[in-house]
Amino acid sequence: MSENSTQQAQRPRPVTTAAALTGIQGLVAAALGGSMLLLAVTGDPENPLQALTIALTVLALAVVPLAAGHGLWRLRSWSRGPAVITQLLMLPVAGTLATSGGAWPAAALGLGGSALAVLICLMNQSSAQALRIGADRA
Repeated sequence: MSENSTQQAQRPRPVTTAAALTGIQGLVAAALGGSMLLLAVTGDPENPLQALTIALTVLALAVVPLAAGHGLWRLRSWSRGPAVITQLLMLPVAGTLATSGGAWPAAALGLGGSALAVLICLMNQSSAQALRIGADRA
């Protein structure tokens, strides 16, 4: 049995779910940052430097959930912290989006729902055991 299939057999469903959702969140943030960067460069923003800075910041922030999702997938114990912090930061953003008009409340539902789902998955006992949280790692 290969290391990959052994790891997959040992990865509980909550960790798999959290890894997938966190990775998707990172991909969405990267796509948003990429589109913002494209608009900053090719569009006509009021403040080009500010638009470029925001786009690059969103791209940089996309790295955290992408790395955390990859770490969760590989059952790395370090990945739980960044994943939890990312989800906790998404909740107030979702709250702000929920009070906005247009399509933003729907985006808030997706963002808030996925953040809560990841938090629930990562607080699961089987997740803590699989990620060796609180266990003697010697």
